[in-house]
Amino acid sequence: MKVVKITKDSIKDILNDLLKRSPNHYDSYADKVQAILNDIKENKDEAMFRYTKQFDGADINAASILVTKEEIEAAYKQVDEKLVAIIRKSIENIRVYHEKQKQYSWFDSEENGTILGQKVTPLERVGVYVPGGKAAYPSSVLMNIIPAKVAGVKEIVMTTPPNKEGIVNPATLVAANEAGIDKIYKVGGAQAIGALAYGTESIKKVDKIVGPGNIYVALAKKLVYGNVSIDSIAGPSEILVLADETANPRFVAADLLSQAEHDQLASAILVTTSEELAKKVEKEVEQFTSELSRKEIIESSLSQYGYILIAKDLEEAIEVVNEIASEHLELMTKDPFQVMTKIKNAGAIFIGEYSSEPLGDYFAGPNHVLPTNGTAKFFSPLSVDDFVKKSSIIYYSREALEPIHQDIIDFATAEQLTAHANSIKVRFEDNSEK
Repeated sequence: MKVVKITKDSIKDILNDLLKRSPNHYDSYADKVQAILNDIKENKDEAMFRYTKQFDGADINAASILVTKEEIEAAYKQVDEKLVAIIRKSIENIRVYHEKQKQYSWFDSEENGTILGQKVTPLERVGVYVPGGKAAYPSSVLMNIIPAKVAGVKEIVMTTPPNKEGIVNPATLVAANEAGIDKIYKVGGAQAIGALAYGTESIKKVDKIVGPGNIYVALAKKLVYGNVSIDSIAGPSEILVLADETANPRFVAADLLSQAEHDQLASAILVTTSEELAKKVEKEVEQFTSELSRKEIIESSLSQYGYILIAKDLEEAIEVVNEIASEHLELMTKDPFQVMTKIKNAGAIFIGEYSSEPLGDYFAGPNHVLPTNGTAKFFSPLSVDDFVKKSSIIYYSREALEPIHQDIIDFATAEQLTAHANSIKVRFEDNSEK
């Protein structure tokens, strides 16, 4: 990890370094992804099955693309019963937390005959993308499906790449089934995003696509946005720990590595007011890394995007934290709740030394689908709000409209929109005849 004393120039350089990880730098792949999407749009199932064979080595067709009840039952036999029980506990925590986010339609009426309000309507159909490959993340399955279920989405479908034998990871199937998925399709990559966005003979078009993926998936989501809605374009994982001299260096080091092990582009940053703590954390990081199973990934991540930043005081440290706007932020200070009130930009805030980041990943309840690459300055975690749409409700009686109708006519006339003005004027033509 690079140890850097905070200055305006050093923070600027670090931010520029971190931004290299942004999905906005994936554009060199754009033409290839666009070609896949165009092919899916034109040739539908035929193209989708062709790409599945090309990229995943699986012979999938219209008869086998949909995961069957029997396949789900077989998956349960392959997953440890203890893990199934843990998944169920996690589901309950996630559900309870997200139910508190639910919004309802509302209407306000006035005595003059005015009714204004907002109608909240769940999306009709949502597609959840789940990565396949070497690792399976049933926790992400839960985080994407459950808010949609709580919102009342009518149909939730999932796409995930199969292995060469056409089989989907059993833990992924179990998690999806427990969360209440409606259909699971064996297709991944940009071709899955194209199928969800445009529809094929086997997969019906959705209204919104959510879920993480590789570079091709992220770019495909970016390119189909507008034809469908998307949650966000997720970048590599990141963690920032803000700590003072009271923090436990062993805890800090362990938490930094919890994100560094994701991939080589993951970022782990310590911002501290204590040089002594910084030195201790460095030693603990070295010790842990030598023992952990994903040592090579961790070392690559830390060498590229691992930082220990030394601040002159807590005020400067907080300023840097807000500037970086990390996906995960842990506060390990003498008074973390007081510090929390000064945090403006973070995807999720973990308060105190026993609120480590994996608690949020798996079990606490808040969503772990979070804004990355500084987008926490303007984006929020995935929530129930992502799966509803809102319509404004407006009702005016004649008696309510009459006193203000001339104001509307004058406003429209000022904008030279005479048809707008006339739309109001014709409703009171009888007034001028009297």
